[in-house]
Amino acid sequence: MAGKRRVFGPAFKAKAALAAAKGDRTTAQLASQFGIYTSQVTAWKKQLMAQVAELFADGRQRRADQATDEQELYEQIGRLKMEVEWLKKSCRGLLRSSGNASTQTTST
Repeated sequence: MAGKRRVFGPAFKAKAALAAAKGDRTTAQLASQFGIYTSQVTAWKKQLMAQVAELFADGRQRRADQATDEQELYEQIGRLKMEVEWLKKSCRGLLRSSGNASTQTTST
């Protein structure tokens, strides 16, 4: 029967990845120190190197993206409001015409 799968927290992963990024020890030494496989050390180091640039990304660029998303949402809200108004008007017309027909059949 296989043992329970170990789950590592983000702090542990960061510690192992930073130690691997330093380069003062081999991945085999780090794996034995942290009690994990060498492939795991390599994967965490690769993930750290791929995402480290995002830590220093300029937040102002995100605001520009958010502004375009916000504009698209406002346009969609406007379209939906127009559709709702159109549906209200068409439903009123249908209710009036069906209401007149039902009163004519009930009065006879």
